[in-house]
Amino acid sequence: MPRYFLEVAYMGTHYSGSQVQENAGSVQEELEKAFSVYFRKQVQMTGSSRTDAGVHALQNFFHLDWEEAIPDKALYHINAILPADIVLKAHYPVQPESHCRFDAISREYHYHIYRKKDPFLKDRAFFYPYTLSFDKLQAAAEEVMKHTDFEAFSKRNAQARTSVCIILRSQWVRRDEGLEYQVEANRFLRGMVRGLVGTMLQVGRGRITAEDFARIIEAKDSSKVDFSVPGHGLFLAKVKYGEGVLGVQDV
Repeated sequence: MPRYFLEVAYMGTHYSGSQVQENAGSVQEELEKAFSVYFRKQVQMTGSSRTDAGVHALQNFFHLDWEEAIPDKALYHINAILPADIVLKAHYPVQPESHCRFDAISREYHYHIYRKKDPFLKDRAFFYPYTLSFDKLQAAAEEVMKHTDFEAFSKRNAQARTSVCIILRSQWVRRDEGLEYQVEANRFLRGMVRGLVGTMLQVGRGRITAEDFARIIEAKDSSKVDFSVPGHGLFLAKVKYGEGVLGVQDV
């Protein structure tokens, strides 16, 4: 049966995550509902990267098996059915064995922080007006690159088979009057990026050192990790696939 990858973007503010779950609204639920309304048949999708409650995505993917061709004009109609905070950006016919989760070679997340009160950022960045050392933040980000086991940064009961993640990039950048943490890896654990950001902010404030941060990673003790930063500052920025999966090298 033909398989399609669906590229989507969404504001996660009003959803309990990207994947279907009982008694809570999700991005996947809205996508499946919109497809079912338009094509008048039930559909089941698989997601590439699970985002938690309140987390946004500039790019995420789902896949589905579909007997008939999905015409380009269907995107317009499906987007008209979808809520305003979800957009279906593109669809890609792929090989039947392709899997949007397992074929992804990396994911990239961005966490946004703003330093001065701004009502236009309150639902898409974390207001953090405290004094921070950018150099200390960057030292902590560089420390992340030296490790592969991030068991400490996985929320309890996450049921991950392994806590090993290969970090491809980890850095802080200045954005206008705010800051942005950028991290790319082959995979992430549940709550991992927020745990990294929250704990690095403690380094930036001088409450712990970069050496303390390294010891937290090595100790594999989640009780020493700060998971308190809110989800609304986090964006899944990109999901990357190898050449030929989507018919192009990169999207």
